Amino acid sequence: MGLLSDLLRDPRTLPFLLITYIYSIVIHELAHGWVASKMGDSTAEWLGRLTLNPFKHLDPIGTLMLFFFGFGWAKPVPVNFNNLHPFRKGLIMVSAAGIVANTIAAFICYFLLNILHPMPFSILHKVLVRTGDLNIILAAF
Repeated sequence: MGLLSDLLRDPRTLPFLLITYIYSIVIHELAHGWVASKMGDSTAEWLGRLTLNPFKHLDPIGTLMLFFFGFGWAKPVPVNFNNLHPFRKGLIMVSAAGIVANTIAAFICYFLLNILHPMPFSILHKVLVRTGDLNIILAAF
């Protein structure tokens, strides 16, 4: 159910799914780092990880898993939990940031699907559904 299976079924969707899948993972990790920064830890910022540049976030194995199985991961954003203030609230908020980011991304995909009403087997329909589904999976795990 990964990008490889989509390529075999409809090669036109591959570039769009590739971009949306990669950025779904990048947004998840960026959210962790951004919230950690707001809660007092600037480790991710010092290491240049508060960026949408996928090359700063992607893990080679996780990216291959994404292509072949439809689920992957990125390099975890470094967080020094000792710098979070208040500690407990910071820990919870940093942990929840990726989940919230992916839930919002899924909501946007499904919202656009309802507003735009693309043809059921069009590229836009397929990209919105598959990206929304991936974001729900990323939020769950």
